[in-house]
Amino acid sequence: MTKHRVIVGMSGGVDSSVAAYVLKQQGYDVVGLFMKNWEDDDTDEYCSSRQDFIDAVSVADVIDIPIEIVNFSTEYKERVFSQFLAEYQAGRTPNPDVLCNAEIKFKAFLDHANKLGGDYIATGHYARVRKAGSVFQLLKGEDGNKDQSYFLYRLNQAQLAKSLFPIGHLYKREVRKIARELKLPNSSKKDSTGICFIGERPFREFLNRYLPHEPGEIQTTDGKVIGEHIGLMYYTIGQRQGLGIGGIRNGGDEPWFVAAKDMNRNVLIVVQGHNHPDLFRPSLKAIDLSWIDDKQPHCNWVYAAKTRYRQTDAPCTITNLSHEYCEVEFAQNQWAITPGQSVVIYESQVCLGGGVILQ
Repeated sequence: MTKHRVIVGMSGGVDSSVAAYVLKQQGYDVVGLFMKNWEDDDTDEYCSSRQDFIDAVSVADVIDIPIEIVNFSTEYKERVFSQFLAEYQAGRTPNPDVLCNAEIKFKAFLDHANKLGGDYIATGHYARVRKAGSVFQLLKGEDGNKDQSYFLYRLNQAQLAKSLFPIGHLYKREVRKIARELKLPNSSKKDSTGICFIGERPFREFLNRYLPHEPGEIQTTDGKVIGEHIGLMYYTIGQRQGLGIGGIRNGGDEPWFVAAKDMNRNVLIVVQGHNHPDLFRPSLKAIDLSWIDDKQPHCNWVYAAKTRYRQTDAPCTITNLSHEYCEVEFAQNQWAITPGQSVVIYESQVCLGGGVILQ
């Protein structure tokens, strides 16, 4: 009997390493693939891709599978980074991990895996796939603290049909335990954080190299000028740190938060206190919709939504639904809804899809 071949995206991290091991134990013909997605100023100071590749190769050696490297940096710049910059320039806060999954990890990677004779691709995401009749469903990962279905909501039926998530049923502590028992060289490696191509570099310094910035006033909601911002693109709704106005009091000692960005006037609007009413919204509008089973959800049914990763599910209903646009109304006002981020809709454990928050 011929084994099914699975091409595993190996990042050098512990999750994808254990995913490859689990698949081999399940009897698949496993091939590792390390994706290089960024080349600009790829130095040891900020980017760990060289060490990540060494870690991935070392793991492949331990679990005895072949591994290859592929360079998707051109595709990444064209499909992900260009949109990333356009969104920031428009004053929104994009989520490049969502776009990277849809355009690189489950499109360019899938195409390349097909050339390698792969029957499936696999990653170390904490998510699950279930077939219900003829439909492939995306489910939350079993570990609620690590569930990554939020970042995968743009996947379609063709992509899910070819995708395996070998550790989606495991908890992170179990994954670490497996890695330690196998004596994998990266068993204690810290999880990567932040945007993949930026690494640990100062974000403002990085963005400034690609986009022009224009300083302007920081104002309270009643128009009082209390400081100067360095460019609206550097700030996001709900931001507290880095505003440069910590010592300014406006009738209280509570910290300041970004409540809005007035692009027309180039003004950053701030409020005092985490629970200020201007930080809460009862609804949102979303565009660029993507539904996993190609069917739109029902209007006025009660679903759950996340407007940011790791947010607690918020009961909601969908209204004014079309192919390009929808409105989501929440049972309780939501804190710091951020244009450019994604709203992702769930029905219990099933991720239905979502869209990009417009306002």
